[in-house]
Amino acid sequence: MVSGQLPFHPAPVDARAVPEELDGFRTLFTSFHHFRPAEARAILADAVKHRQGIAVFEAARRAPWEIGVVAFTWLGALAAAPFIRPWRWSRFLWSYLPPVLPLVGTFDGVVSCLRAYSPAELRDLVRGLDTYDWEIGEMRGGWSPLRGTYLIGVPKPGLAQ
Repeated sequence: MVSGQLPFHPAPVDARAVPEELDGFRTLFTSFHHFRPAEARAILADAVKHRQGIAVFEAARRAPWEIGVVAFTWLGALAAAPFIRPWRWSRFLWSYLPPVLPLVGTFDGVVSCLRAYSPAELRDLVRGLDTYDWEIGEMRGGWSPLRGTYLIGVPKPGLAQ
């Protein structure tokens, strides 16, 4: 590896079956809601199978406040568009005539909220994966009015697989 460069794995990786050579703590940020329950369970089970820690953080929740805030983010996108540098006419065009990007982003955000796992659903996903210590809860980051969920799993000390 050249100094100053991060190592990377050049091939796609299926999170449900991570190759043995990719060991280390696994993290998923604002992506877990894209997986159906069987796939989400497989991701967690694969981490357990390989005795790797795993953390899942979701910024979205299936709650009226979060859905409402996300539903109106298009207003902020329209207000911010003129200040994004470097200035491009294409950004102006797609932001205002019609406001495609803000509307698509809002739709994606609302759907993400609706698909997010609740703490109870996360507990169901880890049921039976008893060789791990699981911490599941909700958090709010800094200034954000939104609450998110998290799941952190690490192997229990002293237990063989």
